[in-house]
Amino acid sequence: MTAPSVPETVTLAGGAAAPLGAADAGSLRVIRARHPWRWAAAGVVLVLLAMALNALVTNPAWDWPTVGRYLFAPSVLRAVVLTVQLTALGIVLGFLLGTVLALMRMSRNPLLASVAWGYVWLFRSVPLILQLLFWYNLAILYRRISFGIPFGPGFFDVGTMDLIGPVTAAALGLALHQAAYAAEIVRAGFLSVGHGQLEAAAALGIPRARQILRIQLPQAMRTIVPTAGNEIIGLVKGTSVVYIMALPELFYQVQVIYNRNGRVIALLLVAAIWYLALTTVMSVAQYYVERRFSRGSARALPPTPLQRARRLLAVRRQARARALADAGTAS
Repeated sequence: MTAPSVPETVTLAGGAAAPLGAADAGSLRVIRARHPWRWAAAGVVLVLLAMALNALVTNPAWDWPTVGRYLFAPSVLRAVVLTVQLTALGIVLGFLLGTVLALMRMSRNPLLASVAWGYVWLFRSVPLILQLLFWYNLAILYRRISFGIPFGPGFFDVGTMDLIGPVTAAALGLALHQAAYAAEIVRAGFLSVGHGQLEAAAALGIPRARQILRIQLPQAMRTIVPTAGNEIIGLVKGTSVVYIMALPELFYQVQVIYNRNGRVIALLLVAAIWYLALTTVMSVAQYYVERRFSRGSARALPPTPLQRARRLLAVRRQARARALADAGTAS
């Protein structure tokens, strides 16, 4: 097999052909393709962003001094902490129960699969606000909850109001509602893994539990994480629904403050800034989790923002050094 030959001529402007020597090949000047419409679109977007920023800064109706005064107010910070706690409880409990439901749904036992399907059908059909109100008013149906032998004598009982308070009812409603969606997310991730791998693992005598934990789950996470990230971010904002239970989470606390001082827009902006901050942190965490589980699926991991910044700076330094070297050669 012979190596491809190097062309002996190069076409210049006007269609003329000139000989190309081996020494001249490295001295050719590369001219980048121009994209005028791309730069025009970027300019239009930049102007629109500048107009939006100017409207935010110069319009006194936004009341930025009030925003700064209440952004880190103790009552608002306590509300943010409660929002984070409710989100964490909903995520952890919801995805733990959702994983169990997903395994039940894929079980060969028809009873387990039917129960899991019925749970998902029920909790996805009933709005979250109705579920929260149901758990909040559970004491109307059952004044006391007893613990003992099923269908037999009870060993002890407690009052429902003492066992399920407002925070517990909110966390329970969020977790049970989230579990229905988490079950389908986890099931979709498991189904995305080829059955041939599980058949090969079974042929090698690998136990079923190890097949799930060491073979199926790591690959399924590539499908689970993006959708689960959307659900988790949605749950952060969904915690605002618990305002109907008079819990002092972020949205409820902001309402209390602007009902007292009348600064509606400024306090709503405070809530928006905190929701943006929380969802941004979770989006960054989702990016790094996706990057970790993408190992083995691509030849190289996607660069992190810090790596991209370093690469851009390195390219800029190389271009500057090349320009200085060309200027020194020309002089």
